[in-house]
Amino acid sequence: MSTPISITGIGAVSPAGWGVDALLNAIKVNEPTKTVPLERASAGGKISTQVRRVPSEGANIPKAPRLRRASPISKFSAAAAVEALGEARLAEIAAGNLKVGVIFTMINGCVNYSNRFFGEVLADCSTASPILFPETVFNAPSSHLSAMIGSSAPNDTLIGDSAGFFTGLDLAIEWLERGEVDGCLVVCAEEIDWLSAEGLMYYSRNYVPSEGAAAVYLEKSFAGAQIVSLPEPISLAMHSRNEAAQLVRDTLNVADESSTLLVDGRSGSQRVDRPETETWRNWQGPRWSPRKLLGEGMGVSAGLQVVLAAAALRDGGPRRAIVTATGGNQQAAGVLLDH
Repeated sequence: MSTPISITGIGAVSPAGWGVDALLNAIKVNEPTKTVPLERASAGGKISTQVRRVPSEGANIPKAPRLRRASPISKFSAAAAVEALGEARLAEIAAGNLKVGVIFTMINGCVNYSNRFFGEVLADCSTASPILFPETVFNAPSSHLSAMIGSSAPNDTLIGDSAGFFTGLDLAIEWLERGEVDGCLVVCAEEIDWLSAEGLMYYSRNYVPSEGAAAVYLEKSFAGAQIVSLPEPISLAMHSRNEAAQLVRDTLNVADESSTLLVDGRSGSQRVDRPETETWRNWQGPRWSPRKLLGEGMGVSAGLQVVLAAAALRDGGPRRAIVTATGGNQQAAGVLLDH
């Protein structure tokens, strides 16, 4: 019997707090996390958007030289990655005994520093700080992660929509099956900025933008949450969002039973949620919709869903867990986990 690929480590940073326990507690309490106003000045006065931020209380950002001037997205992802790896694996990586790859998925990336840098360029390009520029590129967070843990294994950053995390899982499995790495860290993260927060409103006025990070550690193991099925994503260029959501359910082909948990991608916007609402309308088993409580985290939301599913299996709740997400403009995807 071949060794399955499993999620054996998880980490999270979210509007619920720092760590997986805070994330799980938010689901158990089943109350939306608090919103705060994000304001910016405009010619017509202040523009305010309600958002859900990662709280400063309880922050456990690793102490690393690379993180001194890093943007929030890098700090969130570093905290989630360290939690997912754990001290023992970090020591093995440092000793050169464990080859760990890093895959990062996102939509917006380092928008805070991009805003600052290009704001300085527009104001006076002769005084724009070159120190900020390295923190504006998409692969800055993944670079920080590999440097922080001392890994020289493969490192990649994937840009996609809110279902892009599943593509990160797929690439990690490919690396493991080819023997390129001993284990793979798949991370997603986003940070709040007025531009991305207001841009999200064009999709739905009912969205509440949020931020955070999620990390899962994959390796060949019989422990942890085993990845039973990870079908090819359904392209939204070929199918409507409704059709794509149904095809994800069809390809996962899981019986509806009380021992299977469904962690869906609904955020509370009736129009945007319709594909998953209709596809899983008659689902009788337990069902979590974390985006309704945490907000729409764009590139981080699907990762937090997977972390929650793996945590539920770890804690002996359901026997199986399905995670699904229908992205905004690229793909719909899902994964089936077992233990």
